[in-house]
Amino acid sequence: MRRLRGHSMGAEDGAVIIAEEQTMGRGRHGKSWHSPAGKGIWMSLILRPQIPLQFTPHLTLLAAVALCRAMKRVTEIELGIKWPNDILHDNKKVCGILTESSAEDERLVHVIAGFGISVNLDAHDYPDELKAIATSLKIASGKEIDRASLIAECLFQLEQLYKLYVEQGFAPIRALWEAQSITIGRSVTVGTPNGPVSGVAQGLDETGALILLGEDGCYRKIFSGDIHFTG
Repeated sequence: MRRLRGHSMGAEDGAVIIAEEQTMGRGRHGKSWHSPAGKGIWMSLILRPQIPLQFTPHLTLLAAVALCRAMKRVTEIELGIKWPNDILHDNKKVCGILTESSAEDERLVHVIAGFGISVNLDAHDYPDELKAIATSLKIASGKEIDRASLIAECLFQLEQLYKLYVEQGFAPIRALWEAQSITIGRSVTVGTPNGPVSGVAQGLDETGALILLGEDGCYRKIFSGDIHFTG
């Protein structure tokens, strides 16, 4: 993977774009992402995988595993993945992942995976509405984190897991994701386009969808939505 500053449409597979600041950072469903200058990692990765379009969610889950592993190795703090794309410490978000894809004639052309990691933010850097739900690696670990070292570890983990995915498919990635998940086994409610769905999270299916076991004993697959822990 090489680092590149430039337009993503012509970028090579594996190109990385790193920004010192985002003035219009955003997450899923158009939500804003708080990203002050010099205190976080705001990074995008360009991928051109040879996979069916319906398997694009695999890449979000792969990235979550890679970044969670990297942050654990550098900071030695407890972290877990909330389906599908948030990494939390003590129920507060430290990292978000957003993937956007382009397709032509049902063929995947490229994927842009955007990563936002709150690295060295202090408590006073957060607006009041985020202080209860967001934190940084510095706050969690009690020490300043070297961003260059963390970026290097993130890219190393991404490259290793992407190679594993290309060679062996989604099965090993799914196992690694489930091992780091804080979602599986918990009661959740998911906001979906068709209304809220509740159940106990069981794991992932082969597409990356979250499997829920409802109170009626039926299994349901959730392909997207915001989840809230209810137990």
